[in-house]
Amino acid sequence: MCLAVLALQTLPGIPVLIAANRDEFHARRTYAAAQWDDAPDVYAGRDGVAGGTWMGVTAGGRYAVVTNFREPGQHRADAPSRGALVEDFLRGVTPPADYLAAVHVADQAYNGFNLIVGDTRQAWYLSNRNGAPMQLAPGIYALSNHLLDTPWPKLARTKAAFSAVLRHTPQPDLPALFSALADRNPADDNDLPATGLPQDREKLLSSPFIVSPDYGTRSSSVLALSDDGSGQLDERRFAPDGTVSGESRLTFSWRSEKAADMLG
Repeated sequence: MCLAVLALQTLPGIPVLIAANRDEFHARRTYAAAQWDDAPDVYAGRDGVAGGTWMGVTAGGRYAVVTNFREPGQHRADAPSRGALVEDFLRGVTPPADYLAAVHVADQAYNGFNLIVGDTRQAWYLSNRNGAPMQLAPGIYALSNHLLDTPWPKLARTKAAFSAVLRHTPQPDLPALFSALADRNPADDNDLPATGLPQDREKLLSSPFIVSPDYGTRSSSVLALSDDGSGQLDERRFAPDGTVSGESRLTFSWRSEKAADMLG
């Protein structure tokens, strides 16, 4: 996942709304969003190489999102999968704060990442390039390939478009949210971040939706958890030329783990 915007505890009746793009090499095997056969409470796409996922949700109302931290030349091939950080949270029952505290102890073993984990009551953020976990207050947040809310052009533009959609009702407005994620306009040369990549590569990666033969936006997703106990994960998948290659809609009922414990 390389771009995600989250509205947490800000929308009436929808405590969690996430719109996100996953950018990846087109040759990397990937499975579409689905209810996992080996973990029926989990709804997510799946990496066909390392087995983890970039974003997902559970029938207990838990969710997680990870993005890579861009730092050319520092990638370690022997590092553990960052997608496993999302998978392990979704498969488990550890509260978000405790989970990130445990991850933080060993987070330098991983290549650079940003990770948000939460449920309908709380959310926590950790980057292994920026110190200890922090709890997120209600609000709108955005992640790209630097730290939380770093105002790279693609992030600032998508966050503004997402916020504009939220000013209208009803929510979630799926066509408008997918439109916000579909922006293919690159940043101006003077606004490109300096991450150590060649300028033409920085230019390619500066649009919210990336199109190129080898690497680009593989999928766009919108996740909504509602107070009425309904959940929905919509995924739109893309071919290397940016055309739609498939779509999935997963609907489910969720209940918090606290409520489940009370019900026995």
